[in-house]
Amino acid sequence: MTARMTNPAMALPGAMDALMKLGAVVAETGLSPELLELVNMRASQLNGCSTCLDGHWRTARKHGASDDKLFAVGAWRHTPYFSDAERIALEMTEELTALAGASDAVPDELWEAAADEFDAAQLAGLVLAIGQINLWNRLNHATRQQAGAWRP
Repeated sequence: MTARMTNPAMALPGAMDALMKLGAVVAETGLSPELLELVNMRASQLNGCSTCLDGHWRTARKHGASDDKLFAVGAWRHTPYFSDAERIALEMTEELTALAGASDAVPDELWEAAADEFDAAQLAGLVLAIGQINLWNRLNHATRQQAGAWRP
């Protein structure tokens, strides 16, 4: 299968710049780059986005993620490798990625745990990061972007 077109973020002037700026704003919140890459990996797993999953494990490794974490991110609940902050972020990722049929996308208990773990800017950044990776996943699916075509 070949890509249908260039990724839409690269096809429209200014779109990539806007998305890169959003990523930079999220990074400025002080969220761990490793945590953000684990979020990217988990959403990409759930969405079946091979392009993002193939790229984000590489970036996660560059930011210090161990092979244990990289190989276990899909089973994070059942492994000892993740911090409390990473567990909360991964659960938020799952809740905000699998919205269909959810009457309450983020249960109060999870939101409160996240608000206890992250300051307001970091929590806002986490929600934006989850939304952004879901956007990337959808762009890649719609246009059939190929794993390996993007190597950070």
